[in-house]
Amino acid sequence: MSGPHSIALVTGGSRGLGRATVEALARRGVASLLTYNTNKAAADAVVDSVTRSGGHAKALALDTGNTRAFPAFVAEVQHALAAWGAERFNFLVNMAGTSHSGLITEVTEDDFDAAYRVHVKGPFFLTQALLPLIADGGRIVNISSGLTRFSHPGRIVYASMKGAVEVMTRYMAKELGARQIAVNTVAPGAIQTDFSDGAVRDNPEIARAIAAATALGRPGLPDDIGPMIASLLSDENRWVNAQRIEVSGGQAL
Repeated sequence: MSGPHSIALVTGGSRGLGRATVEALARRGVASLLTYNTNKAAADAVVDSVTRSGGHAKALALDTGNTRAFPAFVAEVQHALAAWGAERFNFLVNMAGTSHSGLITEVTEDDFDAAYRVHVKGPFFLTQALLPLIADGGRIVNISSGLTRFSHPGRIVYASMKGAVEVMTRYMAKELGARQIAVNTVAPGAIQTDFSDGAVRDNPEIARAIAAATALGRPGLPDDIGPMIASLLSDENRWVNAQRIEVSGGQAL
């Protein structure tokens, strides 16, 4: 079997929005190297789903908050690419993340530092480490949140980190333009996943409040996001660059 024509690397690709992205890419014929932190079984399930449909996928362990692990991870990526007969990959989706809730009066320095490592420092230095493996003309998507536009008490740390991601994205787009690498931010609204302990998915009261605050009348689903990211990475959107694209169904207008 020949190797894939296009390859994506999706961090946090074992569940939720990451899984939806990997599966949407597979439907477009794009292979994925997907990362997981601790849940190997979930990652293997995504690989099985993609390969059963005739696609290519491979799961790699990665803690995006541990920059010391990045050199070994890059070597793993090179090995995985070589197994597919490739030296470079085309698309990087910095999806992996953790939730955090707490008012400014409650946040500890450890809370803040942990969020910074995963959401800002991790994507910055992982992208830096992977740049030699990204093909010229490739694309990068960083994940932000609707919470950088509208505010909910208790989300100050998470939203602040995502605000940094949005600025980082614009600078990446400027600096990588010479290599024809487009960089954009996707900012989901409230989505029904296991994120934040499944609050949007499992709490009917929260789901009703979000539906009432959303123009399209419901919370989002993973399949509202994954296919959008896959589309953004396609050649059809080659001229979209340095943008923050909110995908929230019109939440908090």
